Amino acid sequence: MPERDLTQERLNDFVVKFANVNGTGSASANSLIMKSIFRMGVPVVGKNFFPSNIQGLPTWYEIRVTREGWRARSGRVDLMVAMNAETYARDIAEVAPGGWLLYDSTWPRPSLLSREDVTVLGVPLAQLCGDHFEGARARILMKNVMYAGVLAALLDLDLEIVRELLGESFARKPALADSNMNAIRIGYDYAREHFDCPLPIRIAPMDETRGHVMMDGNTAAALGCVYAGATVGAWYPITPSTSLMDAFRAFCARHRVDPETGRNNYMVIQAEDELAAIGAVIGASWNGARAFTPTSGPGVSLMNEFIGLAYYAEIPAVLFDVQRVGPSTGMPTRTQQCDLLTCAYASHGDTRHVLLFPADPGECFDFAVQAFDLAERLQTPVFVLLDLDIGMNDWMTKDPQWDDDYRPDRGKVITAEMLEGMQRFHRYLDVDGDGIPWRTIPGVGEKGAYFTRGSGHNQLGAYTEDPAEYQLVVDRLRRKFDAAARLVPTAVTEGSGRAEVGIVSFGSCDGAVREALAALRRTGVAVDYLRIRAFPFGEEVEEFLRDHEAIFVVEQNRDAQLRALLTLETAVEKRKLRSILHYNGLPMSADCVVDAVVAALAQGEAA
Repeated sequence: MPERDLTQERLNDFVVKFANVNGTGSASANSLIMKSIFRMGVPVVGKNFFPSNIQGLPTWYEIRVTREGWRARSGRVDLMVAMNAETYARDIAEVAPGGWLLYDSTWPRPSLLSREDVTVLGVPLAQLCGDHFEGARARILMKNVMYAGVLAALLDLDLEIVRELLGESFARKPALADSNMNAIRIGYDYAREHFDCPLPIRIAPMDETRGHVMMDGNTAAALGCVYAGATVGAWYPITPSTSLMDAFRAFCARHRVDPETGRNNYMVIQAEDELAAIGAVIGASWNGARAFTPTSGPGVSLMNEFIGLAYYAEIPAVLFDVQRVGPSTGMPTRTQQCDLLTCAYASHGDTRHVLLFPADPGECFDFAVQAFDLAERLQTPVFVLLDLDIGMNDWMTKDPQWDDDYRPDRGKVITAEMLEGMQRFHRYLDVDGDGIPWRTIPGVGEKGAYFTRGSGHNQLGAYTEDPAEYQLVVDRLRRKFDAAARLVPTAVTEGSGRAEVGIVSFGSCDGAVREALAALRRTGVAVDYLRIRAFPFGEEVEEFLRDHEAIFVVEQNRDAQLRALLTLETAVEKRKLRSILHYNGLPMSADCVVDAVVAALAQGEAA
């Protein structure tokens, strides 16, 4: 994308990046800036890049202010807040020509003046903190709050909104709210006295955040689990999914406690490992509870055997895979979409699993509810595949909506009254011809008893090694999976439908792709877009692939897993598919898509 002239006033369209030391309390100050911008009605997104191991290592937080509401990274930095001496060289190198770098000038750094195309703003933060606050820890924390005050002046933030946010954060400790506001005011006044404020990049109030909230996907998914009626969660802690269970526990502690007895109406189990976690989920689901586990790629690998059991024994289960960078331990605090094939065919033998692909926290909420309905209707494991970018970063998303008339879809569950009218119950018999048998909940009646097994069984539920009987059951499982294509969320399309070139993507790539489409349209390039929201693929996916001569498949992994899945599971001609891959662990930007499409068109690789 073309370079922008930062000397010209640019309202609500820039990026601020914070370079901090992990463990210094900077997250609160950075979040205060982002929330203040949001409260001023201006669309904003926040991306956190943090280390996976110990306190004291570098961490970065990136705020993109975007009046047009784009949700991807921009791929550039206009203002760098450099608070980590160890990364100064790297940080100043990231600043776009004409941009600014803010640092603590208590200790002068001549090397920061090495770029003539960057304006360096020095503020003696440590010295100011030493003059106004007591105690080493307080001075460290207040230094972060003080640079937030400097930014409030530079970016023209509303100080009353800042004060309001501090009051909310420290509602039970008003003295802390006052001391934080004092630090804000010190930084604000220093900037106003020593710099031309505001900068050409600044905030102007808008009204574009009404009806939206700032939320991460893990919190949204946890809230969806509560609304779906989930009462059992089992997990083994793993980055980046642990906060999903933390949020679920917090929601349940507020809303799932009997007001009369004080007893919890939920259970959260921290298991000894991922295998035990999925085992607990399967046991709870078999007993009629709605149960789930959040994990990441390494956890899914360990769960494979039990996932196969749930698939073959036809027990509902919901798994949230918050994907991170692999293989092996990989980079646990970086994002990727690298578990697609692992989840689609998890376990040994012939298995296919239902996958849902939310694109933002709003869909994390919605798809969490749908996942439980699908798992029980289809009597099978259902995966919700988000990633670290969606799960742990700050997104502006529409306020989740709820239909009070919603009732959980428990699927084909035989009641005690139904059992009374039956001569005999056969657990795996397809009586309706849709591939889905009827099930019972333990304890509903003696006629509903059956033996659950992961070994060979026939349609009556009895053990078998008879080839014909075995094949009858696994063929029905395949028919059930095919039927799921009509039940899962349909793909979303954008464009005229007449362009020869199409883009196919899924999940968190959506923000970058949509921004890229707008950039391509401005250059006269017409592209249709299909966002896949689930597997198995519906007929609309087949139609899109059939109707476009050249198709770019955009995904965040090295081995083109979505492209491979499309090749395996649809009738698309392989020659049509061209990969656009991003897999360095950082959320992708629109530039990645635009550059690849433009280059292919220039070389005549696409019509």
